[in-house]
Amino acid sequence: MFLIGQYDSPFVRRVAIALKLYGIAFEHRPWSTFGDADKVATYNPLRRVPTLVLDDGEALIESTIILDYLDDLVGSEKAMLPRAGAERRRHLRICALATGLGDKAVSLLYERVLRKDQQLALWVERCTTQIADVLGVLDAERAKVTTPYWLGDRIGHADVAVACVIRFTREAHPSLFDASRYPALAAHAERCEALAPFREIVQPLAPPKG
Repeated sequence: MFLIGQYDSPFVRRVAIALKLYGIAFEHRPWSTFGDADKVATYNPLRRVPTLVLDDGEALIESTIILDYLDDLVGSEKAMLPRAGAERRRHLRICALATGLGDKAVSLLYERVLRKDQQLALWVERCTTQIADVLGVLDAERAKVTTPYWLGDRIGHADVAVACVIRFTREAHPSLFDASRYPALAAHAERCEALAPFREIVQPLAPPKG
């Protein structure tokens, strides 16, 4: 199987880190959704990443769907998400908040880079507010957790998603993440980024070019 997308995307990175944590071998094709859009379109007509192409040629799109497949592949004992019940819903909520934050951070970056002097002030303000609000909620949620990770002593998809999105937000919008304002998230990100898969799967942010 091979994973399409660059590791400066928090969504591609979370999938690649999960593959590493699960010990699943994969090939990486670091195609850009801008410069390599036609290549991506061969497997994903949306021209979006991540896209995971399986050995039989099936292409899985969107990080949530890809991770669901990986969880099934490794089985419930190893899966980094509870399989049912309130705990599963709680972790999915954290994942949804993190990926939603990532979407807004990416949108805000595109607005700044692609529109430049024609940025829509209302959209910038909306994205900025949404990012701040989600960071506040996630920080409060993480502060309630006394274990090393949201799943306890074992890392889960919520942990990976949050850490990847925090790194992206810090790099893309330094003024929007103040560690002193979000101490629980800062500590969480530091813990995750110290792990071997996070150190291996990383790429400095390369802003898109119009």
